Amino acid sequence: MKEVKVEVIGTEPPCMRCQSAKKAVEKAAEKLKQSGLIVKIEKANIMSKEIVQKYGVLVSPAIAINDTVKVMGRVPSSEEMERMIKEAIE
Repeated sequence: MKEVKVEVIGTEPPCMRCQSAKKAVEKAAEKLKQSGLIVKIEKANIMSKEIVQKYGVLVSPAIAINDTVKVMGRVPSSEEMERMIKEAIE
């Protein structure tokens, strides 16, 4: 069983766009679970120095898959997230 780490990088408390991005990731993770893929979802605060230094992210929401930023400054669809997560394990 493969495991993928997805970080949803946003504000604390989360804004509407950050919440929508997290929902898209959760929906994709739920679908991918059926094909035997474990998606570990973590929330990261964009105001944290460590996150800014690690990713160079300045616009939220941002989404990093296995420590690589894939989306920044917009809310992806769950289908798009599903595709990106699948690409990350290939």
